[in-house]
Amino acid sequence: MSTDQAVPVAARGKLAQILPALAWLRGYERAWMVPDLLAGLTLAAYAIPAAIADASLAQLPPQAGLYACLFSGLVFWLFCSSRQTAITVTSAISLLIGSTLGEIGNGDVVRIAALASCTALMVAGFAFLIWLFKGGSVVRFVSETVLVGFKAGVALYLASTQLPKLFGIEGTHGDFWERMRHLLTHLGDTQQAPLLLGLAALAVLVLGKFLLPNRPVSLLVVVAGVVAAGQFDLGARGVKLLGEVPQGLPTPGLPAVAWADLNELLPLAMACFLLAAVETAAIGRMFGLKHGYRVDTNQEFLGLAGANLAAGLGRGFPVSGGMSQSLVNEGGGARTPLSGLISALLLLLVALFLSGLLRDLPQPVLAALVLVAVIGLFKVQAFVRLWHFSRAEFAIAVAALLGVLGSGLLRGVLIGAALSILMLLRRASRPPATELGRVPGTDQFADRIRNPENQREPGTFVFRSSGALLYFNVDHVRDRFFELLGEFGEARRAVFFLGAVPLVDLAGAELLAELHKTLHARGIEFRLAATPSSVRESLVKAGYEQHCGPVVANEPVAEAVAAGNAGPAQA
Repeated sequence: MSTDQAVPVAARGKLAQILPALAWLRGYERAWMVPDLLAGLTLAAYAIPAAIADASLAQLPPQAGLYACLFSGLVFWLFCSSRQTAITVTSAISLLIGSTLGEIGNGDVVRIAALASCTALMVAGFAFLIWLFKGGSVVRFVSETVLVGFKAGVALYLASTQLPKLFGIEGTHGDFWERMRHLLTHLGDTQQAPLLLGLAALAVLVLGKFLLPNRPVSLLVVVAGVVAAGQFDLGARGVKLLGEVPQGLPTPGLPAVAWADLNELLPLAMACFLLAAVETAAIGRMFGLKHGYRVDTNQEFLGLAGANLAAGLGRGFPVSGGMSQSLVNEGGGARTPLSGLISALLLLLVALFLSGLLRDLPQPVLAALVLVAVIGLFKVQAFVRLWHFSRAEFAIAVAALLGVLGSGLLRGVLIGAALSILMLLRRASRPPATELGRVPGTDQFADRIRNPENQREPGTFVFRSSGALLYFNVDHVRDRFFELLGEFGEARRAVFFLGAVPLVDLAGAELLAELHKTLHARGIEFRLAATPSSVRESLVKAGYEQHCGPVVANEPVAEAVAAGNAGPAQA
């Protein structure tokens, strides 16, 4: 192949890495078109009422939800590596937007809408930076344990915002406890018509969830609610209606915010990004494992960046991969991300020509839609599993739940992130450390505490620490070493097995030098075994060999023990 031919091929390959759609569109099969089309229709039917419901949670007009799903859907399919992930507004992020911007915007809907669009642009910026620096693994810092508690807290908080609409009672502001206290003290103000309508919608949605899974039952409920409002004049019977939904599209552009607003929005944007990143990556991994293809987590960040950029410029608010919408998309038969584009084009038709039909949608029906979505967030079985697995992890999940209920969603997200990092640091600061013994009849050494049948070498104490030796865990390793050495009794030599240590920092190197010096003063030989080459290089740089003698890379424990038996101690 000539040079002038090779360059375009290389350029196309580079472009396909940024735009995966270029790759799968070239291999698109005609047999996929019908499933993708049906999945797109099903997804749009599900997304319309969900977008309107989530816009109400964000304290934004209903068209904001449609715009966010529409514009993000026109972009996301180009960049994503997951074939079934659907980009959408989500209940958790919407409620986070509403609960935070309601205070910052002082109830001014126009200002709240501008701040929400700006938040989407900031989320896009965070996602782009993570993609640019290939930091896709950042999502793994928020543990599933914390997410279990956080989502349960979101579910209860969501319910507290929607129950007043169901009962026809005026809502209030504040945290979960304040909202529930207000509801319980005003139950006497319940209006019959909204309650009956809301309960009927709730019953149909719940039955549809079990009898017709992954079908657009919610769209049928919305249509039925709109028809009932007109036929029975529900507005005159005390049922609040959605109101006018503007027809057409907004003029894309930057939101009207001041420079000072960016600093105020920074914690909110970071929290929204964290939720979007974790949810989108989790959905992609789930479908990749299920359908046998590889999902590039880093690439999903570029999809998130493009989707949120489009949503922000299109007068929407932050979007994310949505679990329920993605399951609907998969259940509809989606083979490729083209189903997401088809759904977005259908939303475009609704925004241009059919939005006026949504004016008579009853608020109790909207509340029922949100409450059914809440059911999937509160997973009792997940708490039961945590309880049986680890009381500590169960306590962390409960702490995240209470953080949301008592401190609000924004602080709840930050509390959850902090708990994840603290849990990670706690585990890293206490690496497993044990005494090793020879497996009978072999030259292999294994955990002697769990398997007492593994034999001690006469006069030789063999110790293993699993995990990197870093400044924040060396005290634990030192204490554990001397604790086990004390239990060993009389020892003439000690061998530190480094085969499970991938990394040492300067503090780790100084720990090993300290052990050598202390034991040498006691007349005990100290040797290293199974030292990885990278760890040996770090020890050499730290000056370990100058004071403690040479370090042999990858020397088996059996050879280190035999060398200790035969030769003099390391000087």
